[in-house]
Amino acid sequence: PFERGNGNQSTTYEECIAFYEKLDESFANIQMIQKGTTDSGKPLHLVLFSSEGKFDFDEYFTKNKAVILINNGIHAGEPDGIDATMMLMRDLAMGKIKTTKNTLIAAIPVYSVGGMLNRNSHSRANQNGPEEYGFRGNARNYDLNRDFIKSDTKNSRSFQKLFTELNPDIFLDNHVSNGADYQYTFTCIATQHERLGNKLGNYFINELYPSVVKDMNKKKIDVVPYVNVHSTTPDKGFEQFTDTPRYATGYSTLFHTLGFVPETHMLKVYKERVKVTYEFMVSTINFADTNWQKIKQMRKEALNEYQAGMQYPLDWAIDSTKVSYIDFKGYQGGYKPSDISGKDRLFYDKSKPFTKKIPFYGNYKPTKFVNIPKAYIIPQSQWQVLDILKLNNINAHRIQNDTIIEVESYKIESYQTSKSPYEGHYAHYNTKVSKSTQKVKFFMGDYVFYTNQPGVKYLIETLEPEAVDSYFNWNFFDPILQQ
Repeated sequence: PFERGNGNQSTTYEECIAFYEKLDESFANIQMIQKGTTDSGKPLHLVLFSSEGKFDFDEYFTKNKAVILINNGIHAGEPDGIDATMMLMRDLAMGKIKTTKNTLIAAIPVYSVGGMLNRNSHSRANQNGPEEYGFRGNARNYDLNRDFIKSDTKNSRSFQKLFTELNPDIFLDNHVSNGADYQYTFTCIATQHERLGNKLGNYFINELYPSVVKDMNKKKIDVVPYVNVHSTTPDKGFEQFTDTPRYATGYSTLFHTLGFVPETHMLKVYKERVKVTYEFMVSTINFADTNWQKIKQMRKEALNEYQAGMQYPLDWAIDSTKVSYIDFKGYQGGYKPSDISGKDRLFYDKSKPFTKKIPFYGNYKPTKFVNIPKAYIIPQSQWQVLDILKLNNINAHRIQNDTIIEVESYKIESYQTSKSPYEGHYAHYNTKVSKSTQKVKFFMGDYVFYTNQPGVKYLIETLEPEAVDSYFNWNFFDPILQQ
């Protein structure tokens, strides 16, 4: 549908699904399946490309292929990835992209189905096309890119089951940026590499990411880090986006998956935005197909850094002592009176482009640690927590008899709570705990989650109350706070 239009039109939901159904019917190397449901009542679809026509989610892929998962339309008003991926999967099916022998490519055509069905032309007023697009909130007005831990939506719960079943090596979450103006069409959030651990994180930021950027440059496409500035201009420098587990690629790091958030620039024409999104996916596939064995080995070795007794970084802050300088292509910014209010407003003068070195702060340092325990014990009464842990394929053992166990126990000493709702919650923050050793009675059927498993980071980030996106901070345990 995008190709049939004038370059400024995006597919509708119905056209998109019909297109993939036709691909599935026409090509043995393409399969579309339903993986759960969404808040809209419609299913969450997954489209798979396998050069060999094998689609079983089993050890074949975890041992013999790199697995790339592409997510589109998490914010349905940002449809670049939806259209680009339709073309990508067709070109893969037709053999136009050759380097796919060692790679399985999986794509969610539309994640926020309800948002895409809420089609409009005005909710992103400054965006330069397409003529119509979806809405940022899903069918229940949730921002799905804040829902990967609290899991309030059916979309998120379906995604988590799909993600842990597929166990992707690389994850791409296609977006469109907003805010500042500059010359680039393509910006990118590379996952905060420190959250991937030392070896895997260094491999990601020093080998994988630069190689993909180099390939993009060969295609005459500049890549710059996501321009993370608010109410100011970027020419004084900016910081790496804080990638906590509530976000898509913050969540994916919990499972040692290498993640990117492509952010095309909303002020550039739609046709060019779709093109660079397509090319970034191709460049990533090319790298994965060549380096799939090393990627899988590095992910496997990453588990060694998260063993019981080791320290785990629970919170992070920008390391201002580590700064790099990038040749930034921007426009001169300034202030002038608004035609409406008469007050000063920020504007960018496109007649005054510049290229100059600016500081980029792309490194974080840990500010809080916790010792990784041997296990966490969760009473069976906490079924909401247990349900989400099961969705994320976290393994557990059941206690066979009523028993008393000596454990390290937390007491909530202090916390603060937001005064306005955020994504359906009055969330806690600045949580402080005290520790004590106690003998606690547990019952037959209570759950023991050992940390010697692939989901160890997910356990720590959700069950340690002081973690920024812990279940406690997302209100799962609020009844313990009342008399």
